[in-house]
Amino acid sequence: MTFLRPSRRQMLLAGAGFAFAPRFGFAEDAPAGGEAPAAKLAATPLDGDWKASTSLIGPSKYPGDFKHYDYVNPDAPKGGTVRSATLGTYDSFNPFIVRGTPAAGLVNFGGGLLYDTLMEQSVDEAATSHAMVAEAVRYPADFRSATFRLDPAARWHDGRPITAADVVWSFETLKTLHPQWATYYKNVIAAEATGEREVTFRFDQANNRELPAIMGDLTILPKHWWEGTDAKDAKRDISQPTLEPPLGSGPYRIESFDTGRSIRWKRVPDYWAAMSPTRVGRYNADEIVYSYFRDQNASWDAFRKGGIDDWRIEYSSQRWSEGYDFPAAKSGKVIRKTLKSYGVESMQAFVLNNRLPKFADRRVRQALTLAFDFETMNRTLFFGLNQRISSYWANSELAATGLPTPAELKLLEPLRDQVPPEVFTSEFKLPVYDTPASARTYLRQAFDLLQAAGYAMRNSALVDAKGQPFTVEFLGDDPSDNRVLDPFVQQLGRLGIRANVRIVDANQYTARMRAFDFEAVAMKYYPQSLSPGNEQRDFWSSGAADAPGSRNYAGVKSPAVDRLIDAIVFAPDRETQVAATRALDRVMLWNFFVVPQWFRADIWLAYWNRFGMPERQPEYTSIDPYSWWIAEAAPAGAAP
Repeated sequence: MTFLRPSRRQMLLAGAGFAFAPRFGFAEDAPAGGEAPAAKLAATPLDGDWKASTSLIGPSKYPGDFKHYDYVNPDAPKGGTVRSATLGTYDSFNPFIVRGTPAAGLVNFGGGLLYDTLMEQSVDEAATSHAMVAEAVRYPADFRSATFRLDPAARWHDGRPITAADVVWSFETLKTLHPQWATYYKNVIAAEATGEREVTFRFDQANNRELPAIMGDLTILPKHWWEGTDAKDAKRDISQPTLEPPLGSGPYRIESFDTGRSIRWKRVPDYWAAMSPTRVGRYNADEIVYSYFRDQNASWDAFRKGGIDDWRIEYSSQRWSEGYDFPAAKSGKVIRKTLKSYGVESMQAFVLNNRLPKFADRRVRQALTLAFDFETMNRTLFFGLNQRISSYWANSELAATGLPTPAELKLLEPLRDQVPPEVFTSEFKLPVYDTPASARTYLRQAFDLLQAAGYAMRNSALVDAKGQPFTVEFLGDDPSDNRVLDPFVQQLGRLGIRANVRIVDANQYTARMRAFDFEAVAMKYYPQSLSPGNEQRDFWSSGAADAPGSRNYAGVKSPAVDRLIDAIVFAPDRETQVAATRALDRVMLWNFFVVPQWFRADIWLAYWNRFGMPERQPEYTSIDPYSWWIAEAAPAGAAP
């Protein structure tokens, strides 16, 4: 399953790639403001107090001069090597373009191991960021601009300072390279150096509270390096893939690599931000080595063997229940822990490509939802360990429940003619296959909907008015995907729908997903945060539906959804933001753009007993592997 504002868990587990590179697939086997004229905005005074931290929900629990996160061990020893297994292959060290597959440790959004961002998203608090390349930020009360003051100590790995010119160039360049950046920063009309160490971003609208905060997410790239030449005196081109290790500013640099097979990252000994409060007690391993494997089974074998993969997040309930019986696990050399997940659980589902005519009718999509028997799968395949997911913001206050509240109705009433009537009249509930009669009931309801949509049964096949059979191809990227896809395929067969599963390699899968070249796919959306905002445009807006590389995989094109996204973006306060998010959740659910699957409110961690760990992990992300250290790197007599 696939896992901006992206969550820190994404950056830690999939993005920064400490343990694995991001993939699509299964969690069971992987789980209103106003516009203002630009001229007027350009004249906006740069007022507001300088701040070392920002928060979209409430004040940070940390003071502006805090020394380190309160959960870390500030005296954690440095040294040793962390070894990790990851899936597929890679062919580029440029994660900022649609082409190519970037190596583990590199991310297209956020700094990853190689780069630093203007501000650092907190691992310990929701919707909070702290000083990084920028030591402070300020913005006016109407949020029409944001000015960042750069830390004079910020340096590239070659010793040159990070400059305002680097920041401006990074913004202007990244926005042209990938639709995610273009969508995320679509309301930023200018970036300019307004001082020797100051950069001001100006916006085409007012009262977008999130814009100053998300500008802090900007990855800063070295202008002088990318505009320079390589060892062969060829001019570098950031719009193309490359296997030349790029210059960075982050805690690690690429030490060596075997293209597509492995990559070794080495900690930068004179890293400029080593004593930054977001870095103290973290990034302790001297080296991080990723080895690539073709599929989940091979990766699992590597972990059991030892010496190749030191820790893993387990997603397979079968493996968690039955697979940890190998000698190292029995002897205590491999340890298992269950950690509580405090983050928002984003939608995991069978995603239907709503761009295709066969899925254009809501009744068809509802029929497929009715046909999904979660309870039987949970009992027979998942050991009863999963919960049904019925929200795009599950496990949080943002999830829609019951009927719309007065605050939600204020947003929904103007859209009454554009959304399903059930939004106002019924609580959204998924079918529950809890008795033998349930299957007959729900399949009969599903067939009635399909008939109403113009389909009929002919010779045990569901056909349209032209006699063409209804077929569905499910796309996967790992042989283990069949375990979850096959039961749904068989269930659809009872409705006369001819469904099949097609497994392709990881690179082909990624390319097809970027181009929306699929009919249906089982995946988990990128993590939602407790403070949703501009990234929702990339997830669900009409403008992103046909932009290759966007995250609107379902192809949602709905004026009502677009309006509700704007209501989230321009929410003047937390109460309105929550109401707008719940309203959007409700509208998305009743449109049946996807068939919801399941979630698990726990993180299953398994690791070889060679790590020292803080007594607790951060509550917001639930896990921070960068705060661990290698036990043998500790001085003699030190407690692991």
